[in-house]
Amino acid sequence: MRNVISTDKAPKAIGPYSQGIAVSGSLLFTAGQIPADPDTGEIQGGEIREQATRALKNLQAVVEAGGSSMEQVVKTTVYLKDMNDFAAMNEVYAGFFGGNPPARSAFEVVRLPKDVLIEIECIARIEN
Repeated sequence: MRNVISTDKAPKAIGPYSQGIAVSGSLLFTAGQIPADPDTGEIQGGEIREQATRALKNLQAVVEAGGSSMEQVVKTTVYLKDMNDFAAMNEVYAGFFGGNPPARSAFEVVRLPKDVLIEIECIARIEN
């Protein structure tokens, strides 16, 4: 079974994709979340710590709307405009995942939607 996840606590999709998809009631796959304000769609923050915080809050909103939690995230992918922001992003990231963080990949990319500094997506386990 495939369930589309949608919440107004994260920004609306800016293209033809869903905020998240729950598969067979056990896994949730999120779209990449950028640091956009859910109410206005405006990008929040001019530096990586602010943008990482907003992107992770948006990710958390989608994960929770899908019936999971940040403790159940098993894999994240982080896209950075500049790998020099990796250490600062890690500081913020650690605050969202605690002592047992999920597996993660991080990449520097040429450009992200709306010219943001960070985009984050994840796969989370849904407890039945």
